[in-house]
This record gives sequence, structure tokens and C-alpha cells, in this order.
Amino acid sequence: MSVTAKDQILAFVRERYPQAEIDASQDIFALGFVNSLFAMELVMFVEKTFEVTIPNEELRIDNFRTADTMATLVARLAPGLAAA
Repeated sequence: MSVTAKDQILAFVRERYPQAEIDASQDIFALGFVNSLFAMELVMFVEKTFEVTIPNEELRIDNFRTADTMATLVARLAPGLAAA
């Protein structure tokens, strides 16, 4: 079984907050886990890990709320990657 974009993103978030039980559909902004610094770390992680450039118009909070939405963004930017 291959590791998906969603798995990698979720692992990154969980590594940062090991005390929390976070799943792929939870809004990490609403849960209070994301500050401005971590938001930038998320952007940089996605760009580096999946070798994509996130255009300015895609730098919207709704694209980064959950591992699901970040994986969907990655799939849009790099269609060859497995998002789910």
C-alpha cells in the first residue's frame, strides 16, 4: 500500500501536535492548532514534499483547513499524485 498525500500531510500535522487526536477531516484552524507561523510551515511542507508551487490564488485558508482539503489541493496541482 502506498502512502498518499493525505497520509503524509496528516503525519506532518500529528507530528507537530502529538498530544492531539487529529483525523483527515478535522479543521485544524477551528481546533486552534494553526497560528500564522504554522500556516506558513504547512505551505512550505506541501510545496517541498509534493514538489509543487502553490499559486497566490490558491493560498486561501479553505485549502489548508484539513488534511483532506490539502490533499485535494495537491491533487489539483500535481494530478499524478495519489491524494486519498
